[in-house]
Amino acid sequence: MPDEESYELLGFDNVLLPVGDLGEAVGFYERAGFVVGFRFDEGGIALLKAGKETPGILLRAEEAVGRRTPPWPSPRIWLEVPDARAAARGLSAAGIAPLDEVLQGATGWTVEVADPWGNVLGFTDYTKRPELGRRG
Repeated sequence: MPDEESYELLGFDNVLLPVGDLGEAVGFYERAGFVVGFRFDEGGIALLKAGKETPGILLRAEEAVGRRTPPWPSPRIWLEVPDARAAARGLSAAGIAPLDEVLQGATGWTVEVADPWGNVLGFTDYTKRPELGRRG
């Protein structure tokens, strides 16, 4: 563990996800409910907003990134939503199939999806433990 004088972790800046095609990725994530904060095609990046928080998901075009089909071991990014079951229905209506059925956990419901490059996003709610959620 570093000593206090070396550095301090203040919070998240952005989470970077590699994608094979920036335009296609932006379209996918917009269908999944994300709002684009900015897009810089010349630099191969686009920032997706997550609620009112300043950090977001930064999509970065990488030529070597190929398409993957689930399942695979990978990091997962989970986002809080008011109702994960409603999110699953909305994602399905937008043509984004959940990786599995909506599951109930200790705090509420969860559902996961993957983009065409294998990045996994989870949507979770706190319907069983609202005091732990952002709106609690």
